[in-house]
Amino acid sequence: MKRARGWPENAVQGKAYDLSSGEGARVWQECQARAIPLDRVAERSSTLELPADRYGEPITVRPRLGQGIFRIAVTDAYGRACAVTSEHSLPALEAAHIRPFADGGPHEVANGLLLRSDIHRLYDKGYVAVTQDYRFVVSGRLKNDFENGRSYYPLHGVEIHVPKSPGNRPDRAELQWHLGQRFRG
Repeated sequence: MKRARGWPENAVQGKAYDLSSGEGARVWQECQARAIPLDRVAERSSTLELPADRYGEPITVRPRLGQGIFRIAVTDAYGRACAVTSEHSLPALEAAHIRPFADGGPHEVANGLLLRSDIHRLYDKGYVAVTQDYRFVVSGRLKNDFENGRSYYPLHGVEIHVPKSPGNRPDRAELQWHLGQRFRG
């Protein structure tokens, strides 16, 4: 990498540089020449055209019938706690479909998991899953695709909490569907 003339090799944030002469003066003068005068900034901001309406045209949405009851039933079956983290903060919990309703998944507790909202989002995107033996798994793609996920990898392999009633436990066939169709393993 070629170093600019006049700049010290170890110039770092917090260090001063002489702007009265040499390369520092040239750069400072260039900055001042390109800067917009303050009176022009106020002039520009007052001429911005903002849309008169704050909302777009109304649209018709097809409600998913049964969604509210599904949410209540899954929340109750899991004792109002995230299946993975045991989090009890109700505003952060969501009823997730194992097989999405849009893909033919039913609004049944056995097709649901109560998940913290961030885990639900990752589940729907296929970055996390639950195995047929009720173990939580985290895909390596989370790190590869986004260079993060550190808070989720410690959860990899933990056994999830399932409802006490065997009929409400996650359906193993639907869990296998999610692993095969959505999980980015």
